Amino acid sequence: MAKPVAKLTSERVAKLEKLAVKLGYEYSDISYLQHALTHRSMGATNNERLEFLGDSLVNFMIADALFHQFKKLPEGDMSRIRAHLVKGDTLAVIGREYELSNYLVLGPGELKSGGYRRDSIIADAVEAIIASVYEDGGLEACRELVNRFYKQRLQDLDPKKVGKDPKTRLQEYLQSQNADLPEYTIISVNGAAHAQEFTVSCFVAKLNSKFEAVASSRRKAEQKAAETALEALGQL
Repeated sequence: MAKPVAKLTSERVAKLEKLAVKLGYEYSDISYLQHALTHRSMGATNNERLEFLGDSLVNFMIADALFHQFKKLPEGDMSRIRAHLVKGDTLAVIGREYELSNYLVLGPGELKSGGYRRDSIIADAVEAIIASVYEDGGLEACRELVNRFYKQRLQDLDPKKVGKDPKTRLQEYLQSQNADLPEYTIISVNGAAHAQEFTVSCFVAKLNSKFEAVASSRRKAEQKAAETALEALGQL
């Protein structure tokens, strides 16, 4: 990949170097980091190609880490966990940990609409940064960066829980206890068609209790109710 052309002020370079210190990587060419933080709203020179490359790199490196950390874990479980670790929500959390919102380069429209707070933009920047380190320093430097992003997450994860939605986890737990499965009931649906609110209850016979939740869809309400039930069961 050709080196990006970027005219950077001394103030911007200082800001980028501050971020590089946070990332734990010293760039040979700091303009790679500038490129990784530049949203497509700025025009043709943006981070989309780096994001594409970073997506593949993080998938590969997390797959490699899971393969070696969990030597007896089946392929399906590794795929589920990897999907959870590299999804946009997780990447956005990583980006917020490094306060990327303070460093993004956005066009006027995105700035006005608060794009620097948008999860998708932050997640894309994380992938682009991963690729920028690969381009600037090679595969091992990139691997070290990804390891810093994910070291604690990999240490803390429970393979039985990660990537499973609350309804699935609740059902599997109750099955393991030979208990009755949960029963979900729609209590009410309120609001106009385009802005409905669903109130759902989840009855857990093991606790002889109902857990209610409200959300913008039946599925989301059921998931929230199941999560509350899992908390009551001490399974979160």
